[in-house]
Amino acid sequence: MDFALSEKSAELAASLTAFMDERVAPAEATYHEQMAASGDPHHHPQIIEDLKVEARSRGLWNLFLPHSTEWNDGLSNLDYAPLAEIMGRHEFGSEVCNCSAPDTGNMEILTMFGTPEQQQLWLQPLLAGEIRSAFAMTEPAVASSDATNIECSIERDGDDYVINGRKWFISGAASARCKILIVMGKTDPAAPRHLQQSMVLVPMDTPGVEVIRNLPVFGYTDREGHCEMTFTDVRVPASNVLGQPGGGFAIAQARLGPGRIHHCMRCIGAAEVALELMCERVSNRVAFGKPLAAQGVIQEWIATSRIEIEQARLLTLKAAWLMDTVGNKGAQTEIAAIKVVAPNVALRVVDRAIQAFGGGGVSEDFPLARMYAGLRTLRLADGPDEVHKRSIARRELAPYR
Repeated sequence: MDFALSEKSAELAASLTAFMDERVAPAEATYHEQMAASGDPHHHPQIIEDLKVEARSRGLWNLFLPHSTEWNDGLSNLDYAPLAEIMGRHEFGSEVCNCSAPDTGNMEILTMFGTPEQQQLWLQPLLAGEIRSAFAMTEPAVASSDATNIECSIERDGDDYVINGRKWFISGAASARCKILIVMGKTDPAAPRHLQQSMVLVPMDTPGVEVIRNLPVFGYTDREGHCEMTFTDVRVPASNVLGQPGGGFAIAQARLGPGRIHHCMRCIGAAEVALELMCERVSNRVAFGKPLAAQGVIQEWIATSRIEIEQARLLTLKAAWLMDTVGNKGAQTEIAAIKVVAPNVALRVVDRAIQAFGGGGVSEDFPLARMYAGLRTLRLADGPDEVHKRSIARRELAPYR
């Protein structure tokens, strides 16, 4: 295994770091000012669009996509890992480079499974950063960690599909810029268990699509939203199905593998920020006659955080390397493992930083509380920890059966 940065990745990492330091970090105050002035928690600040123009002019656009496009000549997963970490250090670092979830996963499956017409209608504007998208899989009435439980019905009616169901925690659906949904539901309940589901492209303005509410997370309202939605007799052309009818479960697996590791890469960046904030804080605060940094317990927090971050980074790189060399299926164990490890490591580091900040750590005066809320959801997103551990254990036990 060789985790050295390729020449292309090293050049992009240097350029991306400069962009984040020179333009994105200083723009964070403007971002929050524009959000506050709008009075709308789902407002799209102009500063984001301004930064997107500059990111694209610098060649820092669609970096995640392993397939060549007119804006990207294709990076390996290992190439992308350090870039995602750099973007993960900033609240909107991924968005200004058009590398935000859930768009990244949606663009990938449109690239792999979309028809030329679907790609022209939806993939091209997504790649251009002109619109946003959402992925509607999770449902409130069933344990959606098992995707075969999904009850949303997608019934064929002549040349159309008719969709009825309820979804929730649909990230991105509160944004006015979200124009297209990829909806997963059952097209054939009588088929074998993993062939019952299909994915269908549903424009947000289709009659019968309704956003019921946004769901705050730990009291925080995400700008793009995590929404509960209903689909009532939603009618779309049969040509809107992605891939083949009955192929929804397989497409979901193709989508979630890269998406999981992207989350993990960003987690490492967030953990690094939390460690830096903690070190700065304890170096400047005095208690009982000496800097907090002189306390043995604080030094243990810092040392443990560094050790855990390095371990998580190495496992992330190994998973990325295996995805590149043996494919996503061959890297299943490592993808599942890092999806458990990275969010938990980042949470522990953020939690230590919160403790070092005292009361300020749980306030909105510092970014740590919001970071914790966002990272905690990743122990559930794209499969809860327990499901990933179950799959790892099954593969470990297989030779002994």
